[in-house]
Amino acid sequence: MSPTFLLQTPHFPLFLPSSHRLLPNRAALLFSKTLNLTLNLTSCSRIDLHHGPSLRRGRHPPTPDTLPAGDGAASIEKSSFSRVFDVSALRVPAEECSALEGRLRGHLLNWPRVRNIARVPGDDVDSDMKKLIRDSEGDGGDRLNSLALRVADGGSDDLSLSPVLYREKLVKDFNCRGFVRFPNLAKISRPKKKKENRKRGREEVKEREGKNEFILIEVVGNGEEEEDLRGLLGDEFKARRWRGPTRLLLLDERYANKGTEELPEAIKVALLLLRSVYELVQCQITLFYSYWPMNELLEALLPEGTIVPTGFETVGHIAHLNLRDEHLPYKKLIAQVVLDKNKPKIQTVVNKIDAIQNDYRTMQLEVLAGNNSVVTTVIENGIHFQVDLATVYWNSRLATERQRLIYTFTNSDVVCDVFSGVGPIAISAARKVKHVYANDLNPNAVEYLERNVVLNKLERKIEVFNMEGRRFINAIFASQRPYSVTQVVMNLPNDAAEFLDVFRGIFRNRRRNDDCSLPKIHVYGFSKAQNPEYDFHERINMALCESVSDVEMHKVRLVAPGKWMLCASFTLPQSVAFARQPTTSL
Repeated sequence: MSPTFLLQTPHFPLFLPSSHRLLPNRAALLFSKTLNLTLNLTSCSRIDLHHGPSLRRGRHPPTPDTLPAGDGAASIEKSSFSRVFDVSALRVPAEECSALEGRLRGHLLNWPRVRNIARVPGDDVDSDMKKLIRDSEGDGGDRLNSLALRVADGGSDDLSLSPVLYREKLVKDFNCRGFVRFPNLAKISRPKKKKENRKRGREEVKEREGKNEFILIEVVGNGEEEEDLRGLLGDEFKARRWRGPTRLLLLDERYANKGTEELPEAIKVALLLLRSVYELVQCQITLFYSYWPMNELLEALLPEGTIVPTGFETVGHIAHLNLRDEHLPYKKLIAQVVLDKNKPKIQTVVNKIDAIQNDYRTMQLEVLAGNNSVVTTVIENGIHFQVDLATVYWNSRLATERQRLIYTFTNSDVVCDVFSGVGPIAISAARKVKHVYANDLNPNAVEYLERNVVLNKLERKIEVFNMEGRRFINAIFASQRPYSVTQVVMNLPNDAAEFLDVFRGIFRNRRRNDDCSLPKIHVYGFSKAQNPEYDFHERINMALCESVSDVEMHKVRLVAPGKWMLCASFTLPQSVAFARQPTTSL
């Protein structure tokens, strides 16, 4: 059933401006127009809107094919999502199809992922054979007679050969001699089947459900059997049969099960302007499980009123869900739909069981569908990262922020990444800057960081450390290293601000007149305050025991309602760097 909308016109008093009250004729005219509009809306209060296929519309096929439904709790009866729709179509010769399609714009089906042109099963003729057996009038002529004579008695050399027969004759002659001196003649005479199949595949309309197929178009009736179309299409229509390949131009749904006389004048005029013969046929379009989008399938599977999950994070071949409590009873079904609608890119679907609460920033994951491997390879801005989601932290949604941060670096910078993880910032920066010091507390993350450094061939530009954050910062700035740090990245939003106290007195053993550059610090954090920038700025001042005036604040993303992730960038003040006594954060 197509959705219907009721337009209600409530009674309301008619208020006129004071200038109109003195003009009864204008007031009466305005009231009359308003009354007519109200009557028109009331008479047309029930309007059917066709907006494409939907699971709520259409009908179930009488004998649906049984499809594999999965296993366990995630079993989905895919055949129950098949829907049949009735449409009308114009059967036309293949060579006339494109021209007529352009003239019928606005009257064609125009469904998502469904082409307006469909093939008629079984009526296609190979193009070479078509040239062989048809003359200019469409009947068998000299070429057909020549072929028949040669098939019957071998023919004679006096008969002229068509280009196709001449080519076949050359192939046979040279086959007897072995193609010794003409190695390329066979390739020219007989093109590779792969190219032919590829060319045909671009033109075919998928007719059966299977791998990557979602639609079946069947002709259930034609104008020749149901009614006489000679009045519209000409007297020759009923006397002749179709020769050669034909196509179906699928008309809009509102013309389904209608006769020729009920078609709009625009379609009739377009048909009369062409010389070819056309036929109005009735078709059934069957849309299978593979056609329907993920949100529509989930809406049909979940109980009415349940919020449909709309998105997920993609990490390599893994889809990372973050389901609500109301979705947990149906998590297997949701995961199976996500897997089905995103193959082959997605091969594993996981759900986060609990929030990140440990020092290593790892999360507990449950595999809901697909294979059990959570080790994957992520490609970000041309860089390859190997990731094990069970033991390391990765967030694909921060890719834009990482790119923004690296854009601020120069080729003379030396970057110190305090909480590097598997190296999304460190490795990306190493392709641009002079040198990178990368550190992480998680030994598993350090292992994958070293792998990714080798994988991207950056061993000479990155030094890897496995230390606690404060010890690492002290070690880097206290040691006499060949490269002085100019950029410090602290991407640990939960706790990074608490580590800023280590920078107080970091240069206390140096003289102020020494030629030492003060590093620029990029620290990330969360804030639930009404003014998140001010709140985060105050926390930075408290950690440094100093009021930092020039701080660049950037809102990264809204991670939860009322909770912002921010990035604060500032140059380390001299009063903090050369402080006499280091002070712990308050």
